[in-house]
Amino acid sequence: MNWKESLKQYEHYLKIERGLSDNSILSYVLDVQALMIFYSENTKRTPLNCSKEDVQQFLYEEAKNIEARSQARRISGLKSFFNFLVFEGYRESSPIDLIESPKLGRKLPIVLSLDEIELLLNTIDLGNSLGHRNRAIIETLYGSGLRVSELVNLKISDLYFKENMMLITGKGDKQRLVPLGAYAKKYIKHYKDEVRVLNKITEEDRDTLFLNRNGRKLTRAMIFTLIKQLAKQAKIDKKISPHTFRHSFATHLLENGADLRTIQTLMGHESITTTEVYMHLDTQQLSKVLEEFHPRNR
Repeated sequence: MNWKESLKQYEHYLKIERGLSDNSILSYVLDVQALMIFYSENTKRTPLNCSKEDVQQFLYEEAKNIEARSQARRISGLKSFFNFLVFEGYRESSPIDLIESPKLGRKLPIVLSLDEIELLLNTIDLGNSLGHRNRAIIETLYGSGLRVSELVNLKISDLYFKENMMLITGKGDKQRLVPLGAYAKKYIKHYKDEVRVLNKITEEDRDTLFLNRNGRKLTRAMIFTLIKQLAKQAKIDKKISPHTFRHSFATHLLENGADLRTIQTLMGHESITTTEVYMHLDTQQLSKVLEEFHPRNR
């Protein structure tokens, strides 16, 4: 079995057996492709005879150009691939089992304050049709804590305005109901009823909510570019992305009294440990309050 054959079977396993999303599958496949390209000139090196030393050599060379967090992600992806080969009986053992990932400190996500979000929203020019769409996009990202992939795939048929709910299809095609915030509802309805209807929409994207100028579904890259431009215009000196609004959504809920289980459900986290990172953000906020208002700290 060569690299391409094993990669094709692995991709099928990730999609059918594990039910991962296209974006997750792509990440896992890229990890294996990086190793495959590294040994592309060595025709004798295959996924079936690749040794621990071979993998170590690849990781050593790659570590010169990538940071520890990216290397840990690479090791995790390769472990999944070789475990698949063992599970299918192609190998007796994995060459990466005893290779440890670099130690990582907990990296807290970047969060926008409410004032910064308001500043960014006020930067949007509502004098043109794209402005109304962009306002609806930001209100939805922050108001419901969606992933960018969930946003671009949001369907009109998944919006339940009467019940103030949205049906969201998340990772692994898992669905969850998420409340539709008042501001998001207001701007979505305006965009859908007054602006979107003026577009010449392609047949395949007729049910897709957010469209580009050509009546096609927006890409993830377009959302990243939009937010980067808005942050620059608003002079927000933070490196933000669509996920920043998701982090802000969770953090602000926690700061205002929401419990972790509810936040977990709203965000579609499979494990509560993923949601617990926001407890650390909240602890930072508590420390700031203590420092500012306790009489001994003045």
